Amino acid sequence: MGASDGVGNTGATGPDTGGLPGQASPPDGGERGGASGERLVLFTDAVTAISITLLILPLVDLVPEVSSAHEPASEVVTGHVNQIWSFLLSFLVIANIWGEHHRTFSSIAKVTRPLTVWNMGWLLSVVVLPLPTEMIGAFGRDRFVMAFYYATLLASMVCRSAMLRILKSSPSLVEEGDAPETRQKIQDAHTDSRLNVVALVVAFAIALAVPQLQYYSLFLLLVPGRVLSRSRRTAR
Repeated sequence: MGASDGVGNTGATGPDTGGLPGQASPPDGGERGGASGERLVLFTDAVTAISITLLILPLVDLVPEVSSAHEPASEVVTGHVNQIWSFLLSFLVIANIWGEHHRTFSSIAKVTRPLTVWNMGWLLSVVVLPLPTEMIGAFGRDRFVMAFYYATLLASMVCRSAMLRILKSSPSLVEEGDAPETRQKIQDAHTDSRLNVVALVVAFAIALAVPQLQYYSLFLLLVPGRVLSRSRRTAR
C-alpha cells in the first residue's frame, strides 16, 4: 500500500495503525512506528558514562583539601577509606547494571513510548546513585543512607524488569535477523530480573536486621544468576 493510500484511509492528521515509515506513531506508544532502538542505547550509554564518571569527583576534591591542611599525601587514601569503598561499590554496581542493560538492548530494532519512559526511570536511578554513594562516605553506616542506597537500586531493578516485560510481550521490537535467540535471551533476562528484585528485598531486610552486614548483603544478588545459569546448563 502506498503512502497516498495510507493518508486516504486515516486522514491527513490521524494516526496510521499500519505503522508506515514517515508517519506519526500511534498515540498510545504501540509497537509500530517506534523510535530507533540504537538511538536510545547511545543516549543511555552516554548518560551512564557521565554518572559513573561523577563517582570519582568527590575523591578528586580530597586532594586539595589534604594539601591545604598540610597532611601527608597518603592521607588521601588512608584517611578516607569509607569514600573509596563506596566509590568502588557503586562503580561495580553501575558497571553491572549497565552491562545487563546493554546486553538486553543490543538487538532491539525500535522502541515504544512505554519502553522509553521506563528506560528514563532506569536512567534516573543511575544518575541518582552518586548521591547516596557520597553519603556513605560522609555518614558511614547510617541507616537512612543505607535505605536510600537500597531504594535507588530497587528502583533500577524494577524499571529494568518492566522494560524486559515490554520486550517479552512485543516481539516486533526485536531485530528479525536473530529474533528467536534474542527472544529467548529476553525471556531468561526477565526471569533473572524478577528474582533479582526478590533477592534485593531480602538483602535489604538482612541489612536492616543485621547492621554489621549492611552493604555486604548485596552479594545475595549473585545467587539468582548463578542458580539459573547452572539449571539452564543442566537442562541442555
